Amino acid sequence: MFFDTHAHLDDEAFDTDRAQLLSRLRAERIRFVLDPGCDLESSQKAAEISEQADFVYFAAGFHPEELDKFTEEAFLQLQTLAAHPKCRAVGEIGLDYYWDDSHREEQKTLFHRQLSWAREADLPVIVHDREAHGDCLAIVRQYPGLRGVFHCYSGSAEMASELLRMGWYLGFDGPITYKNAKKAIEVLRICPAERILLETDSPYLSPVPMRGKRNDPSNLRFICQKAAEIKEMDPDEFAALTDANGQTLFRIPN
Repeated sequence: MFFDTHAHLDDEAFDTDRAQLLSRLRAERIRFVLDPGCDLESSQKAAEISEQADFVYFAAGFHPEELDKFTEEAFLQLQTLAAHPKCRAVGEIGLDYYWDDSHREEQKTLFHRQLSWAREADLPVIVHDREAHGDCLAIVRQYPGLRGVFHCYSGSAEMASELLRMGWYLGFDGPITYKNAKKAIEVLRICPAERILLETDSPYLSPVPMRGKRNDPSNLRFICQKAAEIKEMDPDEFAALTDANGQTLFRIPN
């Protein structure tokens, strides 16, 4: 059984067939899915989906790309939403200098606020880090004791080693199946199996052999197969271990 710890089931790409997808995921050996919010609206939608399927959980947060949607009222509503019994994390939060390099300070301020909120709420965090590795690491260092996952990890092996020493998990997605995935594979090799989470980032980042098609949690098996090969583990044992890792971090009972 698999745990897709990062799938945007609330995305409009699933609006035409979400119910059908949810109904077949168990047959595809998907045990749990965690749907991270990117702003207030998507977090609310993720919460609604979690109410429709017992194996779906969600996170609430403001993605750095959604900075322009942030208001104090929206933040208060997010904090209220985090009290929902199926909210398991604050996320997807972090820094993104790839899409927006002109609002670095505003992104950092928002990241700090949400990390502080997560610490107060005793929730783990899901970190988005795109071309902002140094700043992301510097900021999370300021919250020792806070735990979470660096989603779709793209930093260096050296940064990964420091995060692992601090107790963080690393998320691996479809790109580990791509031909140019040398850095991600290097990190995966040094990452202890008990700190690995598997993610699809659906509907994005479809793994080989599904590239070019809409991604969904059923494709997690391809990511698991590749990761298990790299770690020289049996795929079923690796699936069970990473499932347990997700349950541990997000406090999801059997």
